[in-house]
Amino acid sequence: MNRIFQAFLILTIAFFPIFSYAQNTETVEQRSARLKAELIQVEKEQAETEKILADTQSQSASISRDILILNTKIKAAQLSIKAKNLTIETLGKDINNKQAKIVDLNGHINRGKETLAQIMRKNNEIESISFVEFLLSREDLSHIFIDVDNFQSVQESLKTTFANIRADKSQVEIEKSNLNTKKNQETDAKVAIESQKKNIEVNEKDKQNLLIISKGNEKAYAAELALKKAKAAEIRAALFSLAGGSKSIPFELALKYANEVSVKTGIRPAFLLAIITQESNLGANVGACYVTNLATGDGVGKNTGLPFEQVMKAPRDTQSFINITKSLGLDSTKTAVSCPIGSAKYYKGRGFGGGMGPSQFIPSTWDLFINRISNAFNISTPDPWNPEHAFLASAFYLTDLGAVNGSYTGEIKAACRYYGTGGSSCSYGSQVMVKASNIQRTMIDPLQGF
Repeated sequence: MNRIFQAFLILTIAFFPIFSYAQNTETVEQRSARLKAELIQVEKEQAETEKILADTQSQSASISRDILILNTKIKAAQLSIKAKNLTIETLGKDINNKQAKIVDLNGHINRGKETLAQIMRKNNEIESISFVEFLLSREDLSHIFIDVDNFQSVQESLKTTFANIRADKSQVEIEKSNLNTKKNQETDAKVAIESQKKNIEVNEKDKQNLLIISKGNEKAYAAELALKKAKAAEIRAALFSLAGGSKSIPFELALKYANEVSVKTGIRPAFLLAIITQESNLGANVGACYVTNLATGDGVGKNTGLPFEQVMKAPRDTQSFINITKSLGLDSTKTAVSCPIGSAKYYKGRGFGGGMGPSQFIPSTWDLFINRISNAFNISTPDPWNPEHAFLASAFYLTDLGAVNGSYTGEIKAACRYYGTGGSSCSYGSQVMVKASNIQRTMIDPLQGF
């Protein structure tokens, strides 16, 4: 028996490395096909889960229904995480390939530059010899023609090398752009996974609470249901602050506008509401100035009367402001706009204020969207202080700035550009993304089903 066991052990040890190696010899094509098949299966399960969730939510409220809904949401989140992980696995290989290709192309460029330097040195040597010296240095006519051919060859090599370097540089830029796209997709997938994990935690907590209630009686469930309805009503009635001197509106109305805008533009409601909220939280200077001198753009504090220089850039914005206020029947010198940053007078390095309404667009920016807003609402005169008009203007602008399909990277970049900082990240954009997450989780999600 011992000999048999020893023989088996030797065979196992001998063949184990071969077996392990065989397990890791999946080709790129096989791996791609496997990931694609797995992703298709996961997406199919996701669709089935979403259908079950929709059917279940249409049933009358009960403990069993609510527990089933939560279980289904948890499963949907788990499937989403699985799908995102498959996406990340696929992107990881693509990113590595792109990075390797960029390195290879840069190698080509460097080698091309070395070749170019050598050719140019040879070319300079040939061009530095005078024609007379060239003729006298050759023994017979045949050598002259040979050297002429060599010179033409150098010139052609010079042109070819230049063309190759330009082509390689162009390809590098294309590959870098593709690499950034892949990296953004990877970041979006990772952020989505973290969001789904939080959803699972919340739903699991709610499920455990319902399981405890189910051990009691229907009265306890009725009380829990009443509590949720009261919370939903409280959220709907809560005032949603607006920038630029506009009156606050109920959150229910703000969400209605955001949902309607989402249908028109594809902008995620929570993200749009976060932008509007961020604009309202920028400080006391929002909507606190009057432009009293339309020739210079200077003005005064709305409540203090203290002078402010550069409230609005003249004539770029002041002329547009006159047209906007006149079309709305407003007095341009008594219509509040945002003050410039800094103390009231003679602030060194000051920029301009002039932001109007909830979207805080300066007049010249608002002009860019007048026709689109007019067509969307079938009106002749859009109003920057009207929340519904302002929401759509912000959504149009955010779409133009790259906020599409609810992707994290697209939204944070658009938020930074909306604020005027540019780049793919900034403190303003980070704050907006945190607000969007909180609005979705604490204000929009609790309204589902109530």
